[in-house]
Amino acid sequence: MERVLLHVRALHRLEPANADHLAALRVALSVAVPSLLLLAAGRPDLIIYAVFGALTGMYGRSEPHQLRILHQSQAALVLLGGVSVGVFLSANHIHSWALVAIEAALAGLGSLYSDRVRLKPNGPFFGILALGACASVPMAVPWYAALLIAVGSAAFAVLVGFAGWVRRRRWQRGAVRIAPASQPVGHRAMLIHAARYVLAVGAAGTIGVLTGSGHPHWAMAAAAVPLGGADLPSSVRRGIHRIVGTFVGLAVTAVVILPAPWTLPGLFPGQQAVVLALLVILFQFTTELFMTRHYGLAMVSFTPVILLMTQLAAPADPGVLILERAIETLVGALVGIAVVVAVRRQGSRSPALLLGLARRARH
Repeated sequence: MERVLLHVRALHRLEPANADHLAALRVALSVAVPSLLLLAAGRPDLIIYAVFGALTGMYGRSEPHQLRILHQSQAALVLLGGVSVGVFLSANHIHSWALVAIEAALAGLGSLYSDRVRLKPNGPFFGILALGACASVPMAVPWYAALLIAVGSAAFAVLVGFAGWVRRRRWQRGAVRIAPASQPVGHRAMLIHAARYVLAVGAAGTIGVLTGSGHPHWAMAAAAVPLGGADLPSSVRRGIHRIVGTFVGLAVTAVVILPAPWTLPGLFPGQQAVVLALLVILFQFTTELFMTRHYGLAMVSFTPVILLMTQLAAPADPGVLILERAIETLVGALVGIAVVVAVRRQGSRSPALLLGLARRARH
């Protein structure tokens, strides 16, 4: 019982701050500049590509500059790879089962790559999220234009991350990135971890397609979340945080987009797009502010980011959008938790031992 209470208390624990505001400002700036440029050009519908490129700034947040620029360059490959595949699928009108198969396969490859180069945030989550989101919106510009926006945004994020070196000019020779505890070590462990991604993402996507969801990629992304945990308890916590944080974030989103279908009272359509784009920037700042301290709180802000930029790219019935996001997140997170429990890492403890039940059963 004591172990159970410890795990319950861990759900609410807020980790200590570590200059989170500086990392959040870097990410917000990386999102803001390309987004505002697109607003000025009258193309808020293209902000989705800029945001996924700008998420490069989430990596290497507390590393010295020579490691951060390397780390973010490696992360950009995951994000831009996801955008590229998503744009290709959208341009060729490839959806449903093909999307599930491709995204599941790339989740496995992304896991191997992320573990190999020690990305943090670890795993291919943001890459497969970008893939599904870009595949789900119709192409409003030539494919190369969408890709150039993402590349330019990623390059700007790397530049922002390296800009502090100009002021401090510190260079740590021989600095080495430490692998996060949640990343497996050894080829066999990495292959098992990648297989779990394929299984979780593929299963969640299959359920989404079979149930007729318009956004099965949300379930696939949510299924990948628990796999980023360092062990079984942290994996389950991440899944719970994903569900609860998303549901609260949907309530926040509803306040913005539900007063009337795709309208904000008293604003013209162009003004509405400006407000939504500014909210995307604000919510991305608060997302990064809590990303390493409490994943659930981060999801409260990240959920509006995803839905608002989806509305900017392809306006839809807000009520349907919110409902599908809730259902797909719940399904995906539960599938991810199930896979984590069923397919455990080498040397990991069983659920019974983690809850302190095995010892009790012997007495």
